[in-house]
Amino acid sequence: MGTLSQLMGGFTQALTFANIGWCLLGTVLGTAVGILPGIGPALTIALLLPVTAYLDATGAFIMFAGLYYGAMYGSSTTSILLNTPGESGSIVTAVEGHKMAKAGRGAAALATAAIGSFVAGTIGTALLTFLAPLIASLAIAFGPSEYFAIAVFAFAAVSSMLGTSPSRGLFSLFLGITAGVVGIDSLTGQSRFTMGFPSLLDGISIVVVAVGLFAVGEALWVASQPSLRVQEIEPVKGSLWMTRGEWRRSWKPWLRGTFIGFPFGALPAGGTEIPTFVSYTLERKLSSKPEEFGRGAIEGVAGPEAANNAAVAGVLVPLLTLGLPTSATAAILLAAFQEYGLQPGPLLFLTSGDLVWGLIASLYIGNLALLVLNLPLVGLWVRLLAIPQHLLYGGILVFSTLGVYSLNRSITDLVLLLLFGLVGWVMRRVDIPVAPCIIGLILGPMAEEQLRRALSISQGDLVAVLTRPLTLTILILAALVVAVPPLLARRRRA
Repeated sequence: MGTLSQLMGGFTQALTFANIGWCLLGTVLGTAVGILPGIGPALTIALLLPVTAYLDATGAFIMFAGLYYGAMYGSSTTSILLNTPGESGSIVTAVEGHKMAKAGRGAAALATAAIGSFVAGTIGTALLTFLAPLIASLAIAFGPSEYFAIAVFAFAAVSSMLGTSPSRGLFSLFLGITAGVVGIDSLTGQSRFTMGFPSLLDGISIVVVAVGLFAVGEALWVASQPSLRVQEIEPVKGSLWMTRGEWRRSWKPWLRGTFIGFPFGALPAGGTEIPTFVSYTLERKLSSKPEEFGRGAIEGVAGPEAANNAAVAGVLVPLLTLGLPTSATAAILLAAFQEYGLQPGPLLFLTSGDLVWGLIASLYIGNLALLVLNLPLVGLWVRLLAIPQHLLYGGILVFSTLGVYSLNRSITDLVLLLLFGLVGWVMRRVDIPVAPCIIGLILGPMAEEQLRRALSISQGDLVAVLTRPLTLTILILAALVVAVPPLLARRRRA
């Protein structure tokens, strides 16, 4: 009953007038950014960090969570009607969804995507509700060496699995770690890598780096592309309700997709792409009408969309319980926690229980709000696609600059914003993933601090620190994450 009573307390928090407003704002904004190709939740939350610095922490995170869920909902609309996924997790949805739209069944595709997202999001949130406190209670026993090992595991997993090659991921990671050590050493009080600039003594702001890499970098990347043309949008035809046969063909893929997506979301760098492909392949094998796949099979929309949204709930498990981000958006959320002086992990449930349970309760409310918003207003959402991209990204650049400057009214922050924006553009040009850089910036200082604490406890004995049973197990897993993918690739080539 402990978990249920805490959840009821969370609903008391979430159902205040102000927090319902933040939840609805997040879901509406999330749906909008999901529909606009190239504007994802990571970019939008990064943009909002300077603005929400003045908000109540609970309200801000309720809005961020609604935005994250909403972006997953909204991205299915462009996949189905435009054949252009708003998010990478909706790539598979476009395969069958757009075929359904061209055959005049776009309304049924949108309906199964919306209802499947609601089912998966609700079940995923229920799993989060009961799993997160259990993992947090186990993680309370972690010491400095275990936290250092977890950070190393996050470094290894994200660098190896995001991007086209581990070397590019590691480069991005070390770039972030380098930016993270600029400033005053918290243990000795000595300045490091400030190059004589007093304005860098406080370090490089996570908000500046996040907005620069994601928002400014993305805007510059889009501006450098020659083909910014409007594609043909398939009109929504038919009733927005599914037939009995479509319901019968959809409910099992919804459930299967949910239980495929949730564990993938909880894995470091598991993301939303892999479970959607797994779900699509499974549904194709189990379908009684496999010949429809490739021509508009409703199971090919229902399963992947459920997997996509369940993965979002899974991402929150390691983030809240261990402070471990498993996606780019989770890394930005971790930055947001740190901006409020909070450190996600097992102690967060003890020190900020009202915030955590209010956030979890708001996910149930946001899921219901998204189901109500998505289907009746689909015509309104599609009109967003008519916004010219040069105006959209020009607005993002203006908003980024004003938001970052409003934090400290510092010219140095604006110079750093431009520099990291150019770095983000170059990284996109040469196909270097951006997420490891953010994770290195956030977790790098934490890993250094925990290692130095562990060495202080062991009186400088590094072997004693690294051979603690749990620490050694986590480090071995990190080594396997780095070593196994190249070995498997070499074996396939052979």
